[in-house]
Amino acid sequence: MLMKVGIIMNVQEVIEAILSDSCGDMRLEKTGDQLICGKPNTEVQGICTTFMATIDVIKRAIEDGANMIITHEPTFYTGRDEMDWLENDPLYLAKKKLIEENNIAIWRYHDYMHMAKTDRIYDGLLKEIGWEHNLQEENQPFIYKINEVTLAELARFFKQKLSMDVIQIVGNPEMKCSKVGVLVGGGSLGLGREQMPMELMRNHNLDVMVCGEITEWTLCAYVNDATMLGMDKGMIVIGHERSEESGMKYMAEWLKPLVKNIPVTFIDAKEPFLYL
Repeated sequence: MLMKVGIIMNVQEVIEAILSDSCGDMRLEKTGDQLICGKPNTEVQGICTTFMATIDVIKRAIEDGANMIITHEPTFYTGRDEMDWLENDPLYLAKKKLIEENNIAIWRYHDYMHMAKTDRIYDGLLKEIGWEHNLQEENQPFIYKINEVTLAELARFFKQKLSMDVIQIVGNPEMKCSKVGVLVGGGSLGLGREQMPMELMRNHNLDVMVCGEITEWTLCAYVNDATMLGMDKGMIVIGHERSEESGMKYMAEWLKPLVKNIPVTFIDAKEPFLYL
C-alpha cells in the first residue's frame, strides 16, 4: 500500500511536469498521449507506471492506493483509444465502471516518451539488460557491440534478463553474434517502411536483430532466407510488452523527483500469453 501524503499536484500538473521534462515546450498537434480516463483537476494521491492498464494493473493500482495510472500503450484496444465502437460492449462497460468507481485517472505517455532527449523506453531496456555502454551510435539506439556469443546464448541472456518463459529465434542457434540491432515494440515493423529493419540489418552488417513485434513476411523471412543460403544472420523475438515494459519500470525512478512527495510505483503488466 502506498503511503498517503499531503496532496500537492493534480493530474494535469503531473502531466505537464512530465512533458516539460521530456520535450521542453514542444507539443505535438496530433498524438495518442491523452488523458484517457479521469479529470485533469483530480488531486493525485499516488501514481503507478505500467506498459498497459490491464484489468489486473488497475486492480493492483487500487490496492496500492494510487489514483493515477501512466500507461505506455492504449487502454481501450486501438492505437488512439477510440471508444465510439465500444459504446455497448460489455467488456468496455465493465472496465469503465471499475475505473470510474475508483476515481482512477489514466494518462497515456507514448509519443513524448520516445521523443524525449533520449528514447526513455530504450533507456529502461538498456538499464535492465546492462547494455548502457554497448551503444555504437549516440542518439541512435538501434546498434550495439557485445562480446561474441552464439545466437542461442544471446537468446538465453534475454530470456533470463526479461523473465521470459519462452523466446523465439530465427537462424542457426550456433552462429556467432557480436553486432546486434534492437528494435523495440512496433519499431521492428518498420515505422511506416516495411523494408526499414532489413535495410538497418544490411547497411550496418548486423549479425542479429532483437525485435518486439514481427511480421513473418518481412524481417523474419529475410533472416530465414539468409540462413537457408548459409549466411550468418539471426533474429530474436522478445515481443512488444517485454521489449518496452522496462522503460515504464525505470520511469518510476526518474518521475519521483518531478512529483515531489507523491508516491510512485511500477506495476508490471506482464506478457499477455500463456504457453502450452
